[in-house]
Amino acid sequence: MFFPYVYIAYIYLVLRLIVPLPLHRFTRIGLGLALLLVCQHHMIQRWVFGTMFSPEIPRVFIIALGWLYCSFLLVLLLQLLADLALLAAWALRRGRAIDGRLALRLRHAVVACGALLSAVGVSQAIVVPEVRRVELAVRNLPASLEGFRMVQLTDLHISRLMHEDWVRAVVERSNALRPDLVVITGDLIDGSPQARARDVRPLADLAARHGVIASLGNHEYYFGAERWTGVFEGLGMRVLANRHAVVEHEGARLTVAGVTDRVAPRFDMEGPDTRRALLDAPAGAPVVLLSHQPIGVAANAEMGIDLQLSGHTHGGMIRGVDQVVKRANGGYVSGAYRIGGMQQYVSNGTGLWNGFPIRLGVPAEITEFVFRRAP
Repeated sequence: MFFPYVYIAYIYLVLRLIVPLPLHRFTRIGLGLALLLVCQHHMIQRWVFGTMFSPEIPRVFIIALGWLYCSFLLVLLLQLLADLALLAAWALRRGRAIDGRLALRLRHAVVACGALLSAVGVSQAIVVPEVRRVELAVRNLPASLEGFRMVQLTDLHISRLMHEDWVRAVVERSNALRPDLVVITGDLIDGSPQARARDVRPLADLAARHGVIASLGNHEYYFGAERWTGVFEGLGMRVLANRHAVVEHEGARLTVAGVTDRVAPRFDMEGPDTRRALLDAPAGAPVVLLSHQPIGVAANAEMGIDLQLSGHTHGGMIRGVDQVVKRANGGYVSGAYRIGGMQQYVSNGTGLWNGFPIRLGVPAEITEFVFRRAP
């Protein structure tokens, strides 16, 4: 249902922004066709490249297309707000219309502000993220795990946009933290193993005392989860699909479990199963669950999970819009939550999908967790 909504938005903007312009009819028709191409660029990518998730075109074009599409969405939002303001003004003026020249200037301002905000948002989306440090009070934490440092990366979406140089910078920034463990909670890539062979290579340099543990996200399934699992393992990661690993740290144990993504059954693969992932896990050890999407939260809390780490939401990408994304993800979009005795952390993401590359007030992050003993 995504594309029909885009058509409705397109018609609305044509009627509100293009039709009233004091321009020649053919000029307005040209603007309307240009806007149609912008708002349907995902569908065009599917026709041309067979996928809208990984167009194999130069990075500069991906940035330009992302800016145009995000401008379209921001102009739509701003025009809706402007029309509400005009409607309120009309009501306050008891039915007297607003001056036409003022309305035209307002339309110009809406387009200019939308394009400018989009440029700022795209530039913020493609930078190397800063480190966000989070201290966690973990129940029943062994004394030797006090101060244990774990780095979470998620939603890197390695592609022509988030390319080799960007990945290398992320790895260097993560390694500089000298973590005890690195975990990755899915959506590492967009594209086939052949297309991304060079871009994912820096991941082999991720370093931590106890290595790198990963779970898969929905985008891995779009491009062949089994093939990508082999690639990730070849880069030195332990990939957990409804399984767990036990980290031995100075005489103490930490269980790290990983579940598959909820889209897996669509590809004839096993869906997320926390119970199976914890089968034969050592009793009494703190449990960290890697689940790409923030799902199954209440049930996971009842199973004794201490910390669930997720991504997928990209933090909502735009402050304000994040509340819509929150509703679509069970009420979880960014940061820390507590569900019973379990803590959940939803990362804003380290990168993001090239089809909607924007961040306004919701920065990307490399998350560094420091374990503390709960009172």
